[in-house]
Amino acid sequence: MNRTKLLLSVMIVSVIVLVYFYFRYPRTQKGVNRTAMVLAWLQNPQVYPDWRVSAGTRCQGAVFELPTDGFIGYLWGDSFYPGHHHQGVDIFGGTEVGVTPVYAAYDGYLTRLPDWKATVIIRVPEDPLQPGRQIWLYYTHMADQNGNSFISSQFPPGSYEIFVSAGTLLGYQGNFSGTPDNPTGVHLHFSIVKDDGNGSFLNELKIENTIDPSPYFGLPLNAKTNHSTVPLCP
Repeated sequence: MNRTKLLLSVMIVSVIVLVYFYFRYPRTQKGVNRTAMVLAWLQNPQVYPDWRVSAGTRCQGAVFELPTDGFIGYLWGDSFYPGHHHQGVDIFGGTEVGVTPVYAAYDGYLTRLPDWKATVIIRVPEDPLQPGRQIWLYYTHMADQNGNSFISSQFPPGSYEIFVSAGTLLGYQGNFSGTPDNPTGVHLHFSIVKDDGNGSFLNELKIENTIDPSPYFGLPLNAKTNHSTVPLCP
């Protein structure tokens, strides 16, 4: 009887864990779970050198430079749970917090709001792929799990419209989630945000307010069309 209860308990726990992972982590349209690759990378990135992209690289025909080193684990449009779609790309450095540098992907004007511990946003007055349109480049998770910032001291809280050129050091990858003691994996989240039409940026948390970054980097970064390929320059 005790053995039967034990087996039943194990089965129940297993189902709970499977349900948790099913809804917690991103899946592509065909159900391929990228999380297994992300976890493998975080545990031992040295085993997967062919997955790594390098900061400053500009793929052939691309207009943006890659902003940091690491494995591009999650893509634009990945789903973390029903009804949600990832608004950008996550690049996992494979290092501890505060080690992997983050650089500007393109020229623009940097703002860091007074309460931003891990985030900066760069205004690009002229979208290089759609002239006449203003866009914003959003970088976040540049702090440790307690909100201690890794953003460059050149950009203190309250910084506004500071010109930066492509390749300018912005800070370092961190694991700040917004909730102390609930860290993410160490990575940079990068997204391209639409202008609100009044000279400011829309809410980055909604995918409809962001732009597919694929053509800007010359990489397959759209989860709707890239189901399992590691994004690398051709």
